[in-house]
Amino acid sequence: MVKNLKEKYSPLYFLASLGAGGMGVSFFMYLMFLIPHPDFGMPAFEHIYPYIVGDNLLISGLVILVLLIIVYFIFKHFRLLIWNIREFYKFKETDAYVQLRNSNAEVTLMAIPLTLGMSINGLFILGMLFVPNLRSVIEYLFPFAIVAFLAVGILALKIFVSYFSRFIIKGDFDFIKNNNLSQLIAIFAFAMIAVGLAAPAALSENIYTSSVGMFLSIFFGIVAVTLIMIKTIFGLYSMFQNGIAKETAPSLWIMIPILTLLGITFVRLFNGISHNFFNTNANPFIIFLVLAAFLSLQIVFGLVGYAVMKKIGYFKDYVYGNEKSAASFTLICPFVAFTVLGMFFIGWGLVQTDIVEKYSIAHFLIMIPFVLSQLKGIEFMFRLNNKMFKREKVRQGVPQFSTNK
Repeated sequence: MVKNLKEKYSPLYFLASLGAGGMGVSFFMYLMFLIPHPDFGMPAFEHIYPYIVGDNLLISGLVILVLLIIVYFIFKHFRLLIWNIREFYKFKETDAYVQLRNSNAEVTLMAIPLTLGMSINGLFILGMLFVPNLRSVIEYLFPFAIVAFLAVGILALKIFVSYFSRFIIKGDFDFIKNNNLSQLIAIFAFAMIAVGLAAPAALSENIYTSSVGMFLSIFFGIVAVTLIMIKTIFGLYSMFQNGIAKETAPSLWIMIPILTLLGITFVRLFNGISHNFFNTNANPFIIFLVLAAFLSLQIVFGLVGYAVMKKIGYFKDYVYGNEKSAASFTLICPFVAFTVLGMFFIGWGLVQTDIVEKYSIAHFLIMIPFVLSQLKGIEFMFRLNNKMFKREKVRQGVPQFSTNK
């Protein structure tokens, strides 16, 4: 991999690590919704192991394959995370970092807590899948998970308050260079923290642990929803006046992963309230309505973003061509997010409501668009990683991401 980018580095390189971790989560969805786990909210080692050693060689092979893919992508996530941390500290010694801290692009620092939130999710998934009897001590681990996500949340708030207060005090927000939706990366980060805190809120049977997780999840979720209204309006206003900046066009798709995270946050909180406060099962028809709305919004943002990027030749130049930008890694998460929310919609909105019979032909046919989205995301990931991280490429110069500077 390339090293010592220094002033050519951008915090948006963290999105390469985020995308790899998210891809691992997207494969976890197959285990989540296709392997029964009636006694727990997510599949654990005890649920999966019988299928690995079962008599059906096809199913055993598929389960093992999915597990290997999950491990591969989460390993890739941590490898890229370590690389990013090293490069980021070298970047902080440059004048480019000082310029970033005094421009609209300071928001790209939010990619750091965003990616760290994914790291916690990745570790949790690996633990559940590969550590036998982890559920016997899971209640003791939930408080640590809450503390970990809260620490990441505090980091996110520190970064956000720093640049947001600067805009308020100095009035130096550049609306002309805000002709994109890159500012939404802050919302992405807060939504990631909210969904992480919603996990112990949903899974814990301890009313105190669940309540603390629930409150903190709602706090960061409300921050995200409030900022959506502000930052989306600002971005659209600048784009309608100045047109979109080509290099930052993938930001049009940032809302897709945000909607996935907020949708899953709702499902988890709704489950937690139903189980721990009302001692009943969550109503899948309510979940169907909410996830259908979120999925519809994703399709709208996806179509508009695709139409814009296609017309300005973004894919041709930045994915399949020679143009380079760290902002290109923004493209991976929307494919991951569409797959993940789609699997939640099928599992909760269609199967649990008995609209579609589980394991039927219709069940698998409906999964096809989301599987194709996942495969397209994998293609983009490998193309961009090959382009941006090959050592010989850096000798020709890797252009620095220049959004909002």
